[in-house]
Amino acid sequence: MPSPLSDQDRIEVLASALDRAFGMPDDPAPLEIARAPGRVGLMGDHMEYNEGLALTAAIDLDTWIALRRRDDGIVRMVSRHSRDAGTFRIGSLRPGVEGRRRSWSNYVAGTAWSLREAAIPIAGFDGIVETALPIGGGLGSSAALELASALALIGRNRVLAPAALAAIAQRAERDYLDIDAGILDQLACAAGREGRALMVDCRSLETRQVVLPFGVRVVVCDTGEKRDPSLALTALRRAECARAVALLAEKLPGLCSLRDLDVASLRRHRAGLPEHLAARAEYVVSENARVVATAAALETGDLDALCRLFAESHASLRDRYEAGSPALDAMVDVARAVPGVIASRTMGIGLGGCTVNLVLADAVPALVAAAARDYDALTGLRSRVYAVAVVDGAGLLRP
Repeated sequence: MPSPLSDQDRIEVLASALDRAFGMPDDPAPLEIARAPGRVGLMGDHMEYNEGLALTAAIDLDTWIALRRRDDGIVRMVSRHSRDAGTFRIGSLRPGVEGRRRSWSNYVAGTAWSLREAAIPIAGFDGIVETALPIGGGLGSSAALELASALALIGRNRVLAPAALAAIAQRAERDYLDIDAGILDQLACAAGREGRALMVDCRSLETRQVVLPFGVRVVVCDTGEKRDPSLALTALRRAECARAVALLAEKLPGLCSLRDLDVASLRRHRAGLPEHLAARAEYVVSENARVVATAAALETGDLDALCRLFAESHASLRDRYEAGSPALDAMVDVARAVPGVIASRTMGIGLGGCTVNLVLADAVPALVAAAARDYDALTGLRSRVYAVAVVDGAGLLRP
């Protein structure tokens, strides 16, 4: 959950923890704070590798790094959530076996390597990491750590545009950690705006801010079902979509991705696809259109349209993309039964994890109670509910 402390109290707690971890030097460098939010997917799951559109938002479940600068090129870090610690010299970082170790500290090291490869001046520091993000919940915890690390390494003397910052973080995952990662998480966490969703064109990386309706809260419901961390489903669906494009391109020369396919063309050539590939294409084509429609409904405050669009997306992801679970269905059903819940759908890759909900502000307590009472009893799992605020992207705070 977002920290119950004020920013100033949180800074003081982290400063004390930093001193305990590394000691107070005789002439301490000024305390600095780097902050990066998580992100929630509102519409457009699996659109990234199909070069489509996605609607996302930065949220106040965030990651902070409190640090004091060093001048010897060494980074020393500890976490308030793990016994694992990290120490490395910036100039000696190399991708390889060590980079593929899935320690949180290697995301910091990978970001340092990516910045260095981009010839961006960086400096070492002693730092302590604190996060409010559930790890592995599909809320961008890795991207938040990467962006906070990048800001900590760069410092106050240089400012990178959100798209450049996101590209640095993506390269850390792809080339240092050897993870086949897109850039949507990082871009959302870097370019978010308070009170606005972000519509992203996953081909051009162009973005557009979308105002959210007044009095509507974004609520994330964690099913408590372990999320598949292997990305195997995404890899399989990506291959299926690529195969569908290859078969359709025999009839539609120049087709490069399912993003470019329209409903009429898909209907005309559907018979030439195996049934499972036709289903994947139907999901992508319809979801891409739903992103545009959802953005319009948010801007006009059309709550009935949002209800319908979220329901269609949830069903299509489950039935046409075969990316869902009974726990996710149960959480959506429980949420939809609560008066004041406008819309609910599966969020993310669709195997465990979370749902995203649009809720009238005064109905949030009822949703929290229903999840704890009805969902937990129905599934035997333990849910967690996060009523989040939509916030600005990553940045440095002034203690």
